Amino acid sequence: MSDRTNMAPNDLSAFWMPFTANRQFKKNPRMFVAADGMYYTTADGRKVLDGTAGLWCVNAGHNQPRIVEAIAKQAAELDYAPAFQMGHPKAFELANRLVDMAPEGMEHVFYTNSGSESVETALKIAIAYHRARGEGTRTRLIGRERGYHGVNFGGISVGGIGPNRKTFGSLLTGVDHMPHTHIPENAFTRGQPEHGAEIADELERIVALGDASNIAAVIIEPMAGSTGVLLPPKGYLERIRAITKKHGILLIFDEVITGFGRLGSAFGATHYGVTPDMMTTAKGLTNGVIPMGAVLTSNEIHDAFMQGDEGLIELFHGYTYSGNPMASAAGLATLETYKEDGLFENARDLAGYWEDALHALRGLPHVIDIRNEGLIGAIELSPIEGKPTKRAFQAFLDAYDAGILIRTTGDIIALSPPLIITKAHIDELFGKLTDVLKNLD
Repeated sequence: MSDRTNMAPNDLSAFWMPFTANRQFKKNPRMFVAADGMYYTTADGRKVLDGTAGLWCVNAGHNQPRIVEAIAKQAAELDYAPAFQMGHPKAFELANRLVDMAPEGMEHVFYTNSGSESVETALKIAIAYHRARGEGTRTRLIGRERGYHGVNFGGISVGGIGPNRKTFGSLLTGVDHMPHTHIPENAFTRGQPEHGAEIADELERIVALGDASNIAAVIIEPMAGSTGVLLPPKGYLERIRAITKKHGILLIFDEVITGFGRLGSAFGATHYGVTPDMMTTAKGLTNGVIPMGAVLTSNEIHDAFMQGDEGLIELFHGYTYSGNPMASAAGLATLETYKEDGLFENARDLAGYWEDALHALRGLPHVIDIRNEGLIGAIELSPIEGKPTKRAFQAFLDAYDAGILIRTTGDIIALSPPLIITKAHIDELFGKLTDVLKNLD
């Protein structure tokens, strides 16, 4: 590795970092300069085990040869092509691959550049769909408490995480929220909880209050990840699906985290056996290498727009980088890697070993709950009185020093490793995390 690669910038002030305690970071920076397989390399040459797949996105592990080669080849062949009134083959090929792996009924793909943009796109499509069908009064949207749907105005409006919402004004009007599914009875549950399916019935009350004729869509994560891994109780998603169908309301699954093998299946919808009307994706679509997102829709939604003069634009929406050639090449190589390397199968095979290692942390200091599904886990810590988030953030700093990367949200530690993980990696991750928790104030 060159000396240049190892150099830390001599001025950190220009970059306003996202979702970061900027002042704290810049006093003691944590810099990654390389990555391969399951490990990052820091500026001072240490190896750090990636326990979070970057930000829930590097599902195939770092520096995957197929993806690296595909990007390099595409850059030399066709670096950019507009998606407005033009196209290129790989965007269509990738869309077909996505439809092939999606649950039955998902037949069309609209490209975006991120999970946030996928959510905005899905919400706009939902409202426009009802208008195209002559039900233009259906404009209201329903999200869920503690839901995370990105950081654009639509996403934070239907989202339910307080700090993401409180400083940005009135947000979108016409938005309601269902209660979250995190209840005390389900503490230390392994996999889907037994209790709480009836929480879905709150949707009926919201529909009665606003009237179904005014409601366009319900958007939820099949498993709420960013808020701290909140799992759907058994029967919950089925009831949500039944209620939305009953009232002609579209159901959108935010699969930005649950998509592409995180639960051991291609999508959360597949894992839980519940098919929505639209799915939003990003992150694992390109292994986090190049920004890309996609919204998958049913034929019914797509075909509602394909009316009138064939020479007219059907949907006035899109992005400069929709279906970007580089991103499309990365996406195709990523999906090939998942298939050829059996990564979804590896996630399923190791889920039990992961679960046992995770729940072995029960009884350690400050641990008040543990939750898991597939290769996802959460350890909830009791907060320091008057100082919420501080205990978990200290665990994050201590873990980094110990050579593992974890993620924290509030006082919850969230784990979601690359799907290339082995039993030895699991042992290393939880062995070091055990030491961190034992010594945590």
